[in-house]
Amino acid sequence: MTTKRTIEVFSAGCPACEDTIRLVNSVACPSCDVKVLDMRDASVARRARELGVRSVPAVAIDGKLASCCSGCGPEESVLRAAGLGQPQA
Repeated sequence: MTTKRTIEVFSAGCPACEDTIRLVNSVACPSCDVKVLDMRDASVARRARELGVRSVPAVAIDGKLASCCSGCGPEESVLRAAGLGQPQA
């Protein structure tokens, strides 16, 4: 019996997500069980939060968010520093 590696691709259906899906599928081997998960589904969004997904596309392998996908996502302090919430002079 061969153990399968679980690959979860979190997607919003955008072109960047589609590129990631193609990449994962092209690299996956026969022992990889690739699942493309739609972030618009509430249960998928909950799973993504559990794994620490802050932006898509994101990939988790065997229940662990890949390091390339562990960016923290938008941060209020950074957005404010860039001018968000501040009127133009």
